[in-house]
Amino acid sequence: MFIEVLKSKIHRVTVTEARLDYIGSITIDENLLDAAGIVRGEHVYIVNNNNGARLETYVIPGERGSGVICLNGAAARLVQPGDIVIIMSYASMTPEEAATFQPKVIFPDTTTNQLL
Repeated sequence: MFIEVLKSKIHRVTVTEARLDYIGSITIDENLLDAAGIVRGEHVYIVNNNNGARLETYVIPGERGSGVICLNGAAARLVQPGDIVIIMSYASMTPEEAATFQPKVIFPDTTTNQLL
C-alpha cells in the first residue's frame, strides 16, 4: 500500500502576478524551486490564505532570483497579486518510508519572496 505524504512546501509567498491569458500553471522563482525540491512540471497544490481558494496545477520555473510567483490561466481567477499562498507537493510512499521521511519546507520572506 502507498500513501500520499507531504514532499515539499513553500510556506507563505506573495503572488506577484496573475495572468489569465496564459495556458495554465504556476511560475515560481527557480531559487525557491531548488530550495524546496520541486521540479519543472511537478504537480502542486496551492492554498490562498487571503480567500481560502485551493487549486492544483503544474510548475514552470521562473527567473532565478526574481521572486516571481505567477498564477497562469484559469487559476488567475482564484488569486490576486499581493495574496499570500502556500505551495505544496506530495509523494507516494509506503507507510514504512513515510515514518522516516522528512519533507523540504521553506519559509521565504513574504515581502520579497527571497530565501531567508
